[in-house]
Amino acid sequence: MAAGRASAAACKQRPPRSSSTALSTYFIMARYIGPSTRISRRFGQFIIGSGKAFERRNFPPGQHGPKSRRKVSEYAVGLTEKQKARYIYGLLERQFRRVFAVAKQERGVTGERFLQLLETRLDSVVYHLGFTKTRAAARQFVNHGHIRVNGRKVDISSYNVKPGNEIEVKPAASSRQIATRGLEENRLRNVPGWLSLNAENLKATVVRLPVRDEMEPSINEQLIVEYYSRF
Repeated sequence: MAAGRASAAACKQRPPRSSSTALSTYFIMARYIGPSTRISRRFGQFIIGSGKAFERRNFPPGQHGPKSRRKVSEYAVGLTEKQKARYIYGLLERQFRRVFAVAKQERGVTGERFLQLLETRLDSVVYHLGFTKTRAAARQFVNHGHIRVNGRKVDISSYNVKPGNEIEVKPAASSRQIATRGLEENRLRNVPGWLSLNAENLKATVVRLPVRDEMEPSINEQLIVEYYSRF
């Protein structure tokens, strides 16, 4: 009884969990597991979750979502754009910032190079080829060892492919069944011009690096560059 009372007292004295702490509980092993359609509603475009649920409630989440008209600062605009890009590519802040740091050190326009690094991640390439329906599924497909690059198994979803690299689905029956089903489900999705797909053999070649018109059109990369330049 005494132990039980002590435990109850400790619980009463425990400080309330902050919003940032609560949000961190949605991330396990670099994977977001929180409310998914809520993310799409937050940014006003379908990113993750249920497309039908987003169509029914395509306004910001929260009690005042449908009629909120608050003024937004430049900082908030950049933060929102950065967060949106993060969710599109399924990265956590540390991963996202690391990619930006690499882009900043390389030649060329920082914003465009940043998007190139995101688009040439192996999970993004698998998604663009149509082997999976979503980027999250593509990441899982890569992490489970279903993909080979230049004949060698690569199970690191952040691996960046380069022009001339050959990508193929492992010859195992289970791997090819998943990829074939993905191609059938995504037959209306166009493969970008910087990739060459041999659907029959489940192989592809990286022809060149993507140009801006071939990368995610809903992202304003300049806002992200300006956001990170503040730090």
